[in-house]
Amino acid sequence: MIKTFSMTDVGMKRKMNQDYVFTSEEPVGNLPNLFVVADGMGGHNAGDFASKFATECVVSEIRSSMEKNPIRLIRHAYETANQGIREEAGRQADKEGMGTTLVVASVIDDYLYVANVGDSRLYVIDDDISQITRDHSLVEEMVRAGEIDRNEARQHPLKNKITRAIGGADEVRVDFFDMKLKEEDIILMCTDGLTNMVEDEEIRSIVKSSPDVASIAENLINAANENGGVDNIGVVVIKPFS
Repeated sequence: MIKTFSMTDVGMKRKMNQDYVFTSEEPVGNLPNLFVVADGMGGHNAGDFASKFATECVVSEIRSSMEKNPIRLIRHAYETANQGIREEAGRQADKEGMGTTLVVASVIDDYLYVANVGDSRLYVIDDDISQITRDHSLVEEMVRAGEIDRNEARQHPLKNKITRAIGGADEVRVDFFDMKLKEEDIILMCTDGLTNMVEDEEIRSIVKSSPDVASIAENLINAANENGGVDNIGVVVIKPFS
């Protein structure tokens, strides 16, 4: 039986929480479960609106769709969310330019299906930690081009500059990933408020040493805040075969 726990935290420096998460261990439309992490951006209250609105669009679209293919279903949900954010941003001046990252996942039998836009992440953790999603960010492009290494990327002044977002353009380009899960795998979805504060190896250690999904989430957020907590932190922890 699948077990999950999710939480967000405003962090130590911000006054507003622009991270938003959604989890359902029960079916949502034709998906047997659904997990979403979003990190909004925009002035005033636009960032927290964007992350919540995009997540609600995705959940609503998946719940009402007759599509059975998970990739087509999730892709259409992303397109609906992107269109909705664009329309809302055009309707209200204080929401102009808003957007959000978006990671969506579902476990179907023993396969994990993942979609991603932005630099929020999904990891699969057992004895190792594997980042399944690829960041859509300026520094990630620089790393892939060999211009900087991973350590330099963590300290780069443009590390928060993303190259894709829900609401960023009329057409949204979505990355999809799927993989076969092992019985001991633990799935972590999170915003960059965690990954900018806590190294991957420390994340793996916390996940493996915490006794249950709630403790994992709480200990990860505590670690991010102890390391400075400069941003909001959003996490979803999933044990697919508990």
